[in-house]
Amino acid sequence: MIPRLKEKYKKEIVQNLMSKLNYKNINAVPKIEKIVINMGLGQDGTDKKKMEVCIKDMSAITGQHPIITKFKKSISNFKSRQGANAGLKVTLRNDRMYEFLDRLVNIALPRVKDFRGLKDSACDKFGNFTFGIKEHIVFPEINFDKVDSIKGMDVTIVTTSHSKENTVSLLKEFNFPIVKDTEKRKKKVKKVFKTETKEEKTEK
Repeated sequence: MIPRLKEKYKKEIVQNLMSKLNYKNINAVPKIEKIVINMGLGQDGTDKKKMEVCIKDMSAITGQHPIITKFKKSISNFKSRQGANAGLKVTLRNDRMYEFLDRLVNIALPRVKDFRGLKDSACDKFGNFTFGIKEHIVFPEINFDKVDSIKGMDVTIVTTSHSKENTVSLLKEFNFPIVKDTEKRKKKVKKVFKTETKEEKTEK
């Protein structure tokens, strides 16, 4: 069975983006290439039983067995040593990617406490959109009553887009709750104002 969002992309989203972004070639329309999910292990990385639980949870959330990432160097402040277990990582493509995307947008994110949307500043110039989820228990596959340790996750949506604007337009078509980062805009305004003030003083 074809994932719902995969079918929606082909039948609706492509046409919508061609119209909105003025694409003439259908092959140039941006698409989601893959989704990368990382989960930090913390102290659980040194405990075999807790590691197994984390791997089980990550597998349930993503539908794919994760790989274990290691610390590349020792960091005394974080009590980590080179080669020790750092986290879990999953890279999703094709059907599993769309299935995860559906659960993420329509079930997990709405469950986030005091959720106010994902800021557009999370998008970089390479077409990647990265954000964090503080509690993995927002995913429907996790039974809260059986969780001993709540883990945070980083999610990166990798697209074929070459601009922030087009990436945001693409993700909004999938109903991503993206909002403008007003705080970042305020900082930019303050910075410009300070620069202008300095120039005015110099002229005087």
